[in-house]
Amino acid sequence: MSSPENLPLETAQKIILRWDSTASEEAREKMIFDHTTNRDEIDLYLQAVDEIQRSISSASLSDNHHSNPSSTIQIAMARLEDEFRNILISHTNSIEPPLDEDSSFSSSTTAKRHHDFKNDDDEDNNDDDDQNDANLLRFDSTCSVATTATSSSYRSTSSIREIDLIPSEAVSDLRCIADRMISSGYLRECIQVYGSVRKSAVDLNFKKLGVEKLSIGDVQRLDWEQLETKIRRWIRAAKVCVRTLFASEKRLCEQIFEGIGTSIDDACFMETVKGPAIQLFNFAEAISISRRSPEKLFKILDLHDALMDLIPDVDVVFDSKSSESIRVQAAEILSRLAEAARGILSEFENAVLKEPSKVPVPGGTIHPLTRYVMNYISLISDYKQTLYELIVSKPSTGSYDPSNPDMDFDELEGKPPLAIHLIWIIVILQFNLEGKSKHYKDASLSHLFIMNNVHYIVQKVRGSPELREMIGDDYLKKLTGKFRQAATSYQRATWVRVLYCLRDEGLHGSGGFSSGVSKSALRERFKAFNAMFEEVHRTQAVWLIPDSQLREELRISISEKLLPAYRSFLGRFRSHIESGRHPENYIKYSVEDLEDAVLDFFEGIPVSQHTRRRSQ
Repeated sequence: MSSPENLPLETAQKIILRWDSTASEEAREKMIFDHTTNRDEIDLYLQAVDEIQRSISSASLSDNHHSNPSSTIQIAMARLEDEFRNILISHTNSIEPPLDEDSSFSSSTTAKRHHDFKNDDDEDNNDDDDQNDANLLRFDSTCSVATTATSSSYRSTSSIREIDLIPSEAVSDLRCIADRMISSGYLRECIQVYGSVRKSAVDLNFKKLGVEKLSIGDVQRLDWEQLETKIRRWIRAAKVCVRTLFASEKRLCEQIFEGIGTSIDDACFMETVKGPAIQLFNFAEAISISRRSPEKLFKILDLHDALMDLIPDVDVVFDSKSSESIRVQAAEILSRLAEAARGILSEFENAVLKEPSKVPVPGGTIHPLTRYVMNYISLISDYKQTLYELIVSKPSTGSYDPSNPDMDFDELEGKPPLAIHLIWIIVILQFNLEGKSKHYKDASLSHLFIMNNVHYIVQKVRGSPELREMIGDDYLKKLTGKFRQAATSYQRATWVRVLYCLRDEGLHGSGGFSSGVSKSALRERFKAFNAMFEEVHRTQAVWLIPDSQLREELRISISEKLLPAYRSFLGRFRSHIESGRHPENYIKYSVEDLEDAVLDFFEGIPVSQHTRRRSQ
C-alpha cells in the first residue's frame, strides 16, 4: 500500500507517464496489475494516482502546463480503465453450478409428470390409437448477501447459492481501481467497462446452460415438440441463473463497489444482468401468451411451479428500486401462466364437448377420445396441489341448452372447484360418447360401446389414488352403475329375441299345452334359433371388449341365461325332432357347442380365424 509519506507531484507524474501506453512500447505490452509485476510497483502506481488526485483538489495548483496534473490524471484513468478491463477479462470463466441444482423444483413435482398423456399402458393400446389421440382436440427465502470475499469459494444461504466469480486478490485490485476512477469522475466509464465484460461472462454462462437468445416471436414460431425440450432446459437453467449466476454477480458488485459511492454496486449489477434477465424471462413470457392448446397445460404448469418457486429468490436478488422492473416482469409472467392454465382447462372442457368425430370405432371398443381425456385428467390430478390454488371457481355451464349436458352442482357441494371441473369433464365426455353411440346401426353395439367406454372411465379413476380421491366414491358408484346398466341393455337388445325362440308358446296345437306338439312349428322354431344365434355369433365375435375381466363377466352372464334355456328346450323337444327326418338340419348345436361359441364373443376376430373350429 502507499507509504505514509506523499510522493512529490513531479515524481507521481513521471510514474504515470512511464505507464502511458500511447507513448511507450513497453507500457503497451505489459500490464501493471499482472502476476509478474512486483506488488510494490503496483502500490507505487496507485500512490502516484492518489497524489495527482490530491493535487487537483488542492487550491494551490500550478499554472505551468507541463506540470498540470489534470492532463496526467486523464492518462492515469485511461491506464486504469485498461487495467480494470484486463483483470475482469482474465477472470471471465463459466460457472460450475452446485451439484444439487437439478433437484426437484417443487415438492409438488412428481415422477408421474413425465408421463405422456397421449399414451396409455393398457393391454389393448396400439400405435394407431396414439396417433388418433394426438389429433383429437384442437382449438384456436430471505438471505443475506456477503459484501466482502469469504475464505470459501461456495456459500449457501437458503435457496441462494453464491460462488466466488473472481479470486479475492483480484477483487481487491478491482476495488482499488474502481475507487480511484470514480473519485476522479470516471464513474460512467467504470460502469460501462464493468458491465460490458461481466455481461459477456453472463452470456458465456447462458450459452453453457442452454439459454438461447430468442425473442418472444421466435419462441411462438417454434413447434410444440421443440418447446417442450426448451421448457425443461429453461426450468433447470432459470434456477441456476437466479440462485447462482445472478446472485453471485450481485455479490461481486457489492464486493467491488459497495461503499465507494451511492448505489454504484446496484448500477453495475443492473448494467451486467438486466439484459440477460429480461432475455431469460422473455421465454417464459412467450409461453404464457402463446396460443392455447390441451397439450401445453402440463408444461405451463411446470413453468408456473418453477417460477413460483423462484419468485422469493428473484425478490432477494433484484431487491433494489432500479431492478423493480425485473421483479414486476417475473410476477406478471407468473400471473399470466396461471391464467393460461385456467383458460386451457376451460377450453379443453369445451373441446371435449364439441369433438366432432362421427365415424364409429370398429367393434364398439374404447373411443380414442375416451383414452385421451381420461389420461389427460389423470395427469391433471398429479398437479392437484398447484391447480387447487389456481382453479377457484366452478365450471360455467351457461344457460340450459338441450344440446349440452346438464349437471346438478348442488350434489357436489363441499368439493373443491378442481374436483368439480374433473367431474364435469367426465360428464361432458359421457354426453359426447352418447352422441357417438347413436351412429351405430345396431342397438346392441351401441350399448356395448357405452359399456366399454364408461368401464374404462371407471378403471382410470380407480387406478389413480389422487383422481379417485377428488372424484369421490359417490360419483364413482354412479359411473359403475352406468356401465352395468349398459351391459344389461346390451343383453336385452341381443338375447331377448334369441331366447324368445326357446319359449313353449305356439308349439302346441289348438288344444293348448294338453295337445300334441306341432312338429312343423317346432322345426321352424329350431331353424329360427339357429339362424339368430349364427348371426349373433358371426357378428359379435368381431366386436371387442378390451378389458379381459369385463369380457369374461359378460360371457358368463350370457351363458347363464342362454345355456339353461337351451338345455331345457332341447330336453323337452329333442325327441320330437329326432323321430322325424333329417334331425341334424334342425338341432345344429349341443349345449357344449353353444358354450364354446360364446367364448368367441368380443375378441375382435372373425369366427373363421378362431383356433376353435366347428363344423356348422
